[in-house]
Parts: sequence; C-alpha cells; structure tokens
Amino acid sequence: MKNFIFLSPNFPESYWRFCAALKERGLNVLGIGDCPYDELRPELRAALTEYYRVGSLENYDEVYRAVAFFAFRYGRIDWLESNNEYWLEQNARLRDDFNISTGFRSADMPPVKFKSKMKARYEAAGIPVARYRMADDYAACAAFLKEVGRAVVKPDNGVGANATYRIACEDDLKKFFAAGHAGYIMEEYIDGTICSYDAIIDGAGQPVFETGNVTPGSLMDVVNERAESCFYIVKELSDEVRAKGRAAVKSFGVKSRFVHFEFFRLNADCHLGKKGDIVALEVNMRPSGGCSPDMMNYANGTDVYRIWADMIAGIPPAGACREKSFCAFIGRRKEHVYALPHDAILQKYGACLKEYGEVDKALAPAMGDYRYIACFPTEAEVCAFFKDLSR
Repeated sequence: MKNFIFLSPNFPESYWRFCAALKERGLNVLGIGDCPYDELRPELRAALTEYYRVGSLENYDEVYRAVAFFAFRYGRIDWLESNNEYWLEQNARLRDDFNISTGFRSADMPPVKFKSKMKARYEAAGIPVARYRMADDYAACAAFLKEVGRAVVKPDNGVGANATYRIACEDDLKKFFAAGHAGYIMEEYIDGTICSYDAIIDGAGQPVFETGNVTPGSLMDVVNERAESCFYIVKELSDEVRAKGRAAVKSFGVKSRFVHFEFFRLNADCHLGKKGDIVALEVNMRPSGGCSPDMMNYANGTDVYRIWADMIAGIPPAGACREKSFCAFIGRRKEHVYALPHDAILQKYGACLKEYGEVDKALAPAMGDYRYIACFPTEAEVCAFFKDLSR
C-alpha cells in the first residue's frame, strides 16, 4: 500500500476531497496540520489513516519530525504534497530530506517560485514574456520606466496580486522605493486579459484533464481597491491557450501535478504580438486557488479530485466530462452596498447558482468576503451576472 502524506489537508476547506479520493484508491492518507483533530471536518477525519498535529506548519523541525514518525510507523513515504502554493518550498525540502522522488525537489524551485526565473522557461517554450528588471536600483528602474512607459512591481517570490502595485510615473516609483520594499521585480505593463491553462499532468508529462479560466478585471484592483473579484471557468479551452499551456508544461518539466499557468490575452497590438495573442504571466504549480476545483467540476460535469487521485494511483482517469457550461465566480465586499441584495440574487439566479456563502478569511483579500458561484450556457449570461452583482 502506498503512503501519501498530505500537508495542511484542511485548507482550503474543499481539499478534504483530495484525501477522500486517495483513500478510495487504496492509499494510506497521512495528514499533517496545525488544526486540532477534533476541528477537522468529519469527511476529512474519515479519509485520513492518521493525523499528526504540529504546533505550526511554519516550524520545519516539527513538520520534519511528523514525517519521520509516519515513515517509522508506515514505512517508505511514496508521496508528499499539499497542493498549496505557500508550502511548495517546504514540500520540496521534505522530499530532499526523505528522498521522495515523486515531486519537485529544492533544486527545482527557482523557476517554479521566482517570477524572474520563470521567464526563461516560458521563452524556451516559445511564449513571449514582458520586459523586466529587478527593482533594486532607483536610477536603473527610472530608466526602465522611461523605456516602457508604465510598469508593475510585485514580489519576485509571491502569490497572486498581493503586494502588487502599478507604476505610472516617476512619483509612483519614488513612493515605492521610499516604502523600503525588497525582493521585487519590475515588469512592463501589459494591456491584456488574464486567462489560464489549468491541467492535471500525469507521470509521463501528459495532460489527463484540461480547462482554463478568464479574469475580466484587474487582480490588483481586487486586492488594493477592495473591488469585487470576478472570474469564470471557460466552457471550452481555446486552442491557442491549450497549445501554450502544453508547451509550458514541457518546458517546466511538469509531471504528476495539478497546475495553474497564467497568461495574458493581448487587448491591443504591441511589441509582444497582435491583439488576441497569448503571452506569459506566471506559473503556479498547484490547483487554481480557493473553490476553483469545485468550479471546474461544475463547468465540466466531472470530478477533478478523483481524476487527480487516479493520476497519483497510476490508473486511467475515471472522471469523464459530461455536459459543459461556463462557471462564474463573484466575491463581494461586506463594506459595500449593492443594488442587487442577497434575496434578489436568489430570486433572479436561484436556478443557476451552485453555491454561495462566506469566503475563508485567509482567501478574502483576493476573493472577496461573500461568494456566489453560478453556471450558464453562454458567456453573455456570465457578463450579465457579473454586472448585476457588482456595484
């Protein structure tokens, strides 16, 4: 029997389904987390062979001892994973220390975690990338800003749009440097709509499931301006995004993973390509955040948790896609007043809604405080849904 250690299996909340699917396929599922066992949801407790609570997942020594305990008790550890961006480097270090070959090691981390290192892999795949430089010298950055016109600064090793800022003029650049930021990358501003390639990749580097999403607005505005968070899972993945995604999978050497690769679809002609062309943004070697896996299921009439577990177990995926639709997410803010209140949303969109409720506080800055998820047959209906539920 294979031993699978799942770190932080309770976050995001839906990740218990990964554990349950692994158990269904006969694996020993061994959980490590900092949540008290009695506070784990019953479905997760039922899926775990054993759970080891640590005082903090940030404490490497504690987590190391937990893995060592499981190795002593159950034998060789075959897999160790969290499916969580925050723990990628820790996961890789643990694989180093316990000689777990099914996943990235520490030596693989730079192009996976650092935006400045991702670019060479994207370029090797034939995918254009934005011009950039490290934000470590004011004079050099001022010259770069003059060259590109507008820019964005963000942590070189960071997640999403957190701590990300627009630089429209030299005054913005002065304020950025005055704030004492360190470890940032400065990229030219790209006029494009964010889209993604989301896939489960098997041990041979081949996709066993593919989809994608589109984010109509600005992720920076969602975080920095407390705007509504809106995105949707596409009904059908476009050929150009599929081709770019598969090329990136090969260039990054992805195997046995759920991935979320982000791109820009250009809104206008520029030096990177023509309007509608796909250019690189960044890679994420884990599922798209929050409730995205559930949305993929709603959009495709499938079960990505089971498809992923089939990939881990080395058996053909059983979760065939059925009737497809667009699946839309909007996260609203508690402090804002909306023209369409909750009861009116239920009355107008009740037949389309898949779920609604509070967003986990850890995800709220990027995804809003209260979510609505709904499915529609057309993109026009998605746009109308977003318009109705926004301010």
